[in-house]
Amino acid sequence: MSPPPPPTMQSGSPPPTQLSPPASNGQQTVVAANEHMIMPVTKRSPTDYIFGKVIGEGSYSTVYLAKDIHTNREHAIKVCEKHQIIREKKREQVRREKDALNILSNSGSSFFVKLYCTFQDAERLYFVMSYAKNGDMLPYINKVGSFDAACTRFYSGEILRALEHLHDLNIMHRDLKPENILLDHNMHIKVADFGCSKIVEQPDTADSDITSTESSVISDDEPRPRSNSFVGTAQYVSPELLTEKSISCSSDLWALGCIIYQMIAGLPPFRSSDLVAFRSEYMLFKKILSLDYEFPDGFNADAKDLVQKLLVLDPNERLGAKDDKRYTSIRSHHFYQDLDFDKLHEMNPPPIYPYLPGNSESQELRSQYRVPDHLEPGLDYRQLTRLLGLDGQSSSTTPAPAPRPRKRAGVLQMSEEEKQHQLQQQKCNNKWHNLVEGNLIVKQGLVDKRKGLFARRRMLCLTMGPHLYYADPTTMSLKGEIPWSPQLRVEPKNFRIFFVHTPNRTYYLEDPEGFALEWCKAIEEMRVLTYGVSTTTCA
Repeated sequence: MSPPPPPTMQSGSPPPTQLSPPASNGQQTVVAANEHMIMPVTKRSPTDYIFGKVIGEGSYSTVYLAKDIHTNREHAIKVCEKHQIIREKKREQVRREKDALNILSNSGSSFFVKLYCTFQDAERLYFVMSYAKNGDMLPYINKVGSFDAACTRFYSGEILRALEHLHDLNIMHRDLKPENILLDHNMHIKVADFGCSKIVEQPDTADSDITSTESSVISDDEPRPRSNSFVGTAQYVSPELLTEKSISCSSDLWALGCIIYQMIAGLPPFRSSDLVAFRSEYMLFKKILSLDYEFPDGFNADAKDLVQKLLVLDPNERLGAKDDKRYTSIRSHHFYQDLDFDKLHEMNPPPIYPYLPGNSESQELRSQYRVPDHLEPGLDYRQLTRLLGLDGQSSSTTPAPAPRPRKRAGVLQMSEEEKQHQLQQQKCNNKWHNLVEGNLIVKQGLVDKRKGLFARRRMLCLTMGPHLYYADPTTMSLKGEIPWSPQLRVEPKNFRIFFVHTPNRTYYLEDPEGFALEWCKAIEEMRVLTYGVSTTTCA
């Protein structure tokens, strides 16, 4: 049997002019390339790569960042355990992913991860793919809370372009979600994870990398699931997948509507607070089938209209479902006004800024501030006066509240004996003592803690340690803690709103009484006391 064709080359690499002849043992050959040269190599094995850190994990696979020893190019290598594939009956899922990636890697689109080659050893299968340096999209949504309109417009536009290309090849993704939208070194999207995909009219393509041994793992004796079986992730699954009706590419448009909603609101539209897994999924599916979701205050009006036209129970009535080639009806929606879809891959993506509703419908606070070099270091009241616009150059439309006398708690300057005395008083008189793990509370107060556009009233407690606890004042239960590190920063936006920036997330907090600057002062003093380092500004 003649050897199969080589795997697809990376986009932008020059095509090889000549391939090396097949190896005498009948093994296939693959072509390795870097930016400056093309060199034929024999069939790959794990010894051709230096495996670095783990960048992803699944039920039967682990994804590693690895370097090709021949080209020094970094790749993401998905390593699938054969015994796990067989035990969990994932043979068809592995085959689907490989077939879809082969088709997409030959299609020339830049919006998908590329499959360079596959190989195997006795225990594992290896998928060598392009490496998306900036990870998946979900941590970015979680960090800033929600995307502003410019970010949402750009990234949902790129996802739409990817879906157009995918559906033109008769492939349905069926598990589109922020975790499967990767970001490359230029912050452009790369759609990944095609294990749940469905090739509607699968072309007669050669299995370029599956040998007879691998075929014994990915074989045809396992029944192939129906195209209308439930696959994907519960929060993004379309109603027709739940009712087992025939599905179409319109199911991916439903997922697009969920993603646009989550980009702006910070959370997916359909979610359950039930902690019991089975009951949670059941309640979630009930919400999807009854279209039970709502828009929080401040949701962009044009985006709201677009989401409503995508989250439609009848798949044939979703916006774009009746379009022929491109999704022209979605492209022409007012939310995408002036967006040039055909040049998205050439554009510089907008910086990821949070959408923060201001004090009127037309106002938007965007954390775009860049720290000038000429400012004085420190965070005394003179600096806070400048930051809050009280020096004659107002940076906020929020009216100043009546000044409250500043109370110097003096806890940071107390002796250890005095602190123990205060702790005993706190234990007897402060109802929040049991929730702060025996730490001395330096400052406490009610704040509105935002997650995207959703806000919850919380009791915020700054304690020695240091710790920043937040609790539910209704149930008197601890809900979480803002993690401390030398990189923690506070940033006042006005008298009510302040941010606590951590390496993995920005916490958006609002003091309903208007004493944000006192929180910033107390948190910054605790940070300096703990780590012995100061910062040039609150941001």
